[in-house]
Amino acid sequence: MQLVVARVGRAHGLKGEVALDLRTDNPEDRLAVGLTLATEPASAGPLTVTASRVHQGRWLVSFAEVDGRTAAEALRGVELVVDADVSDEEDAWYPHELAGLRAELEDGTVVGEVVGLEHLPAHDALLVKEVGGERTLVPFVHAIVPVVDVAGGRVVLTPPGGLLARDADAVVVDRADGQDGTAETTGEA
Repeated sequence: MQLVVARVGRAHGLKGEVALDLRTDNPEDRLAVGLTLATEPASAGPLTVTASRVHQGRWLVSFAEVDGRTAAEALRGVELVVDADVSDEEDAWYPHELAGLRAELEDGTVVGEVVGLEHLPAHDALLVKEVGGERTLVPFVHAIVPVVDVAGGRVVLTPPGGLLARDADAVVVDRADGQDGTAETTGEA
């Protein structure tokens, strides 16, 4: 299984350096000088790391195959990938390990199935296809997804009210003016 280490962002400078949007917790090892990374699409690579550094909180990398800004700009959106099967970290999972898991509430009520993992700016989110067919993004944080049981084929959700599409009818809006959020019709003009 090929896993995404990073997505190439915009070019940095004139010599072919690129900014990366990381998808790994271990960039020092995954982007070490001398490593050759496969790409998606495959036609963009493979790419050999000649330099890597952190600049203003962002990883910048140079590749042997990229000789200037124009070539660097052509890489934008290319994914850097590695082969891996199963995560060896205790509290980390690869997207392919999560896809297909049954999503259920603490009481065992089936909510749906995990169909993907989205990388959002604040945190990752599970993409859950609910029993009714709706797709819901569930923040992949311990408070909302306290149990990930890959061997058991399930994740347990403790969603706040209104997060799931199945709860949409039960949402109560708490307004600052003390009203309950429901509309009244008086029939007067």
